[in-house]
Amino acid sequence: MTAHLLRTPLHALHVELGAKMVPFAGYDMPVNYPGGILAEHRHCRDFAALFDVSHMGQLQLRGGDAAAALETLVPVDVIDLPVGKQRYAFFTNAAGGLLDDLMITRRADHLFLVVNAACKEADQRHLITHIGHRCTMVPLPERALLALQGPAAVTALAQLDPGVADLTFMTGGDFTLAGASCFVTRSGYTGEDGFEISVPADAAERLARAMLALPDVKPAGLGARDTLRLEAGLCLYGHDINETTTPVEAGLTWAIQKVRRPGGARAGGYPGAAVIESQLALGPKIKRVGLSGLEKVPVREGAPIVDAQGHKLGHVTSGTLGPTVFEPVAMAYLAANHAIAHHEVYAEVRGKRLPMRVAPMPFTPHRYHR
Repeated sequence: MTAHLLRTPLHALHVELGAKMVPFAGYDMPVNYPGGILAEHRHCRDFAALFDVSHMGQLQLRGGDAAAALETLVPVDVIDLPVGKQRYAFFTNAAGGLLDDLMITRRADHLFLVVNAACKEADQRHLITHIGHRCTMVPLPERALLALQGPAAVTALAQLDPGVADLTFMTGGDFTLAGASCFVTRSGYTGEDGFEISVPADAAERLARAMLALPDVKPAGLGARDTLRLEAGLCLYGHDINETTTPVEAGLTWAIQKVRRPGGARAGGYPGAAVIESQLALGPKIKRVGLSGLEKVPVREGAPIVDAQGHKLGHVTSGTLGPTVFEPVAMAYLAANHAIAHHEVYAEVRGKRLPMRVAPMPFTPHRYHR
């Protein structure tokens, strides 16, 4: 039953295009279209795929103190973020765990945040509770979010507004697309070049149809989005990261700028700082790693990882048969002394032990336009 599921502004278009709809984060979402996940994945790697990500939470933080206030909730440099630049961040809890990961873009008069669908209500409460006295949180439910991803994304989108081609990775600006005023960032969740487009909900279908009418652009659903992001080594909240994993364990310390680390001008001052700073200094007991399978059998989330003697070393958090790399790929948390490149471990799948090797991520190279 989908009676109680929320619908994005593109719901009717998905149905018209023959999408298989599934419940996801409280929404009725397309998992794939008639061509199938594999074709959608490959089309994104070779051309351009259009994803509906309107289930994500979009919001603004307004007020002169917004950047400094947000820094009390994330271990990331927000104050020094220039206008038009975007940064990856995460909310932490008192134990150093991850409450959600998000994107922050500095606009001329506010911060624009995109948060995960399943976390958006909790994130909004978190912001209001902790920094609502210092800035104003403005949710944007009247806006949709579309992602155009792949090597042909820039030539396609530039046909609607040539100015988008001037954006570089993790920058954003205002553009008019199919007659709608949009905020566009050159970013995404596939490892490919591409754009995320915040558009008024009432113009979303018109814009989506305009993009799908362009050469090289086809629709893609959540299935391909998941296989693409896994090949790109990107975490999925609630699976590869959650409130019990720290950014150090998750291998996300690249997102903690020097100014927020011990010895930096604005070190600490966020929830769980003592735990995270201790792990930065001493190293974590477990680490997120990439695994590539040595046999052509996919290894799924939850599979235990053991050593040759059967001793448990960790567990898989995401896994698939990588359509680009033609081998099973997975992310897992392993005991730190086993999280060594090329180290061989075993995944237990239906009573069998499948050999896997600790592999560097991403599994397929990122192709961002820097």
